[in-house]
Amino acid sequence: MNFSALRKLGLGVFFLGCTLSATAQDMISMQAPIDRKVRSVDSLALNRLIQRESVEKPSGDLYSSWNTTRTHCYSQDQIPETYRIDLRNFAMPTDSRRITSRVGYRSSFRRYHKGLDIKVYIGDTIRSAFDGRVRIVDYEGGGYGNYIVIRHNNGLETIYAHLSKHLVSVNTYVKAGEPIGLGGNTGLSSGSHLHFECRLLGAVINPELLFDFPNQDVTGDYFVFHKNGNPNMFTGVASIASKKKTEMAAQTEPMPEVAPSRYHKVAAGENLTSIARKLEISLDALCKANHISVTSHIRPGQILRY
Repeated sequence: MNFSALRKLGLGVFFLGCTLSATAQDMISMQAPIDRKVRSVDSLALNRLIQRESVEKPSGDLYSSWNTTRTHCYSQDQIPETYRIDLRNFAMPTDSRRITSRVGYRSSFRRYHKGLDIKVYIGDTIRSAFDGRVRIVDYEGGGYGNYIVIRHNNGLETIYAHLSKHLVSVNTYVKAGEPIGLGGNTGLSSGSHLHFECRLLGAVINPELLFDFPNQDVTGDYFVFHKNGNPNMFTGVASIASKKKTEMAAQTEPMPEVAPSRYHKVAAGENLTSIARKLEISLDALCKANHISVTSHIRPGQILRY
């Protein structure tokens, strides 16, 4: 082979290498946007899932069940030692500022009064205190009368009793401030008023620790619930003093953070056991967070909360 042929062969190999390099670069440049697009799609799907869960299952990471017949149904749930409740984006359940009866022991009934009575008249508009989903709409002749239970995204459940009329139905998603009923005098009631309760997994929280009815405002952006020593059973002046003490403590004590939910996308070949091991959590905890059993079938692409 002469020099001219060798030169032509060398140039051919050089140009072929350049072509392959350019092709490879084109493939890489084409793949990068695809990867970004896939990540974007995953992110959008995750955001939609989170939004859908907040509508379909408010506080799903706190409550393990959704019961539309029993007001108090928390035997399977464990009350956390502390829990920070977000009071922002609230609405006062009524425009009335007059409190007629506070939380505390009632000697006439020989039992605790677990809510706050606010003076309203028959037909006055009653509103949802926060965004949430209506869990119960019912009538109880010997107690609440016409009442509504709403589970909120912030973990609270609120109860509105003695209504003259329901304006919502079970499983309806409501926004803070949306009308849900009309004031009344039904059930065990001696005059028209709103009986208003705040609970966390069934534990009573004095509404005055959260809502300032005379000033039509909340007591702060957050309220920290404490399982032990939670000041939830006070009457009269003691209730107001406890609220002030809580507010003062909140200014000096650090606010405990509540760990947000995280998510895992199931890959091909994974099962619940391998995922739990990978995430370093128990299999039971993984199943409880997703309301599934250890024998549940999972599929690639499925998103699990942990």
